[in-house]
Amino acid sequence: MKKRSILTSIDVGTTKVCTTVADMDDGGGVRVIGVGITPCVGLHKGLVVNINDAKESIRDSVRKAEQASGHRVESAFVGVTGRHISSLNNRAVVAITRNDRLVRSDDLRRVLTSARSIKVPADRRLLHVIPRGYAIDGQSGVKNPVGMHGFRLDVEAHIITAAITSIQNLVKCIRGIGIDIDDLILEPLASSEAVLSQDEKQVGIILADIGGGTTDIAIFREGSIWHTAILPVAGYQITRDIAIGLGLPFDVAEEMKKKYGSVAPVYEAKTSIGSDNLMTNGHGVSHQDLCDIIRARVEEILRLIVLEMPNSEYETLVPDGIVLTGGSANLAGIEALGRNTLQLPVRVGIPSNIYGIAETLHDPAYATSVGLLLWGAKRREMQTWQRHGFGSGLRRLVSRVLNLFH
Repeated sequence: MKKRSILTSIDVGTTKVCTTVADMDDGGGVRVIGVGITPCVGLHKGLVVNINDAKESIRDSVRKAEQASGHRVESAFVGVTGRHISSLNNRAVVAITRNDRLVRSDDLRRVLTSARSIKVPADRRLLHVIPRGYAIDGQSGVKNPVGMHGFRLDVEAHIITAAITSIQNLVKCIRGIGIDIDDLILEPLASSEAVLSQDEKQVGIILADIGGGTTDIAIFREGSIWHTAILPVAGYQITRDIAIGLGLPFDVAEEMKKKYGSVAPVYEAKTSIGSDNLMTNGHGVSHQDLCDIIRARVEEILRLIVLEMPNSEYETLVPDGIVLTGGSANLAGIEALGRNTLQLPVRVGIPSNIYGIAETLHDPAYATSVGLLLWGAKRREMQTWQRHGFGSGLRRLVSRVLNLFH
């Protein structure tokens, strides 16, 4: 019988907190056994603005997940986002000085340590140092140089930093309810684990997670991360535009957006609504006006996403186009609008690669929650590999192959 270990992810978003409890077998399979979703209070644009309110929102979400799963949450993988995130690519090189000129794991650690030796301001901390690719004696495109021969090892690494105070406030909320943190993960990196295929990452693709407070962007090329960015424009701005443009209370505008919102041409959307006049909580608006406001803001967000590309010829850099995920990706017609606006392939990314009671999570709004679990599963698997060596890793590889045939 397969041994199972417990994984927990906490996605603290601007509009909701989602705590997900899963177990992982020794073949790497992730099974969701509990989910807790609550409205989030105390965050704005991914940043904690009221620690007590945020702590209570997280506590309620964790309590629901514990009740559903029957397991007590002791530690969790936690997502990080916000405008304070910044990233850069850095290169480093080390010499292979042993007589056999054989690259070993120690050499990888040395070259990555060199790559991360950048000047980081006192008010910032390193969040991720991700190797994008290696080169041996000038031969680029090497993904795993261990076991190869050479005199010189180069690496290009993607380095992500975050504001210390923003991280500390989030960590204080989590630890304040008695939960340790297994790892802090940049949210678009987590979302990519749930909605992108390895082929898409290889060819070139943009992931845009349009959440409540931020739009999180991750660009992949040649199988690895190429660029990351956080835009402070997302679902909150869409709702605010509706509230101001139509003279509605914010909560009514949010409800209308979720219930009737569409970016498709109004003559297409009318067929499902049946009338151009909408009523919610005693407030009446024109469906056409509602859709026009949403469409204008979503078009702006889509254009801001491609403006994050360092090269204006984005069609050649990301031929597989854009994958939209996050709660705002549920807006009807967003794929067609994206294709027409950007002249790129566009699809909506729905989380996959999990099983169990995961029906609730098969929604773009939960891409980060699922991705945090998958990221955590990879990390646990790597730690097991390092503890038990090649033999155990080979057994897990065989187990995975066998699972494919079941």
